[in-house]
Amino acid sequence: MSWQGASWLTRPERELEEQPDRMLHALHVLPGQTVADVGAGVGYHAWRLAARVGPSGTAYATDIQEEMLGLLKENMARHNVHNVVPVLATADSTGLPDGAVDLALLVDVYHEAVDPQAFLRQLRRALKPAGRLVLVEFRAEDPTVPIQPEHKMTADQAIAELALGGFRLAERYEFLPWQHLLVFAPVP
Repeated sequence: MSWQGASWLTRPERELEEQPDRMLHALHVLPGQTVADVGAGVGYHAWRLAARVGPSGTAYATDIQEEMLGLLKENMARHNVHNVVPVLATADSTGLPDGAVDLALLVDVYHEAVDPQAFLRQLRRALKPAGRLVLVEFRAEDPTVPIQPEHKMTADQAIAELALGGFRLAERYEFLPWQHLLVFAPVP
């Protein structure tokens, strides 16, 4: 998504449509952890993650658009959040430190990857050995989800692609109104 459409990321109805707090509650993010909101956009999930990890934790917020990171920084200031580290990523690099991340959250991001397997290698490198990779993607199995087909994935598709990248499905939740919540662990 272009930074010029950033207002869609903070639309008032997003709370009802995507239930971000309920989604994050299911992930059991703990104080002191290091987390990453990959493809963070304006930081809609980053400030929520930052609150969960608390002042002793760190929340990285990555995006490939400098303009989005500018909006993210404004949002963090507005929410009085000080433990979010903005990271300018590229198509070739997440920009995340190796072996540092307990949980990497990708909300409606993975399907946008130009080279999904290279992207997964980068994410795997950033995760701690017991780290988790979380995909939240609009359900392609459900034609009533009002999102363009190119912005949806089936759970089977996501699970198969991540298996090729060295991840196994650890948890699966289907309580969100329109999205899958899939938690993956790296295969040793």
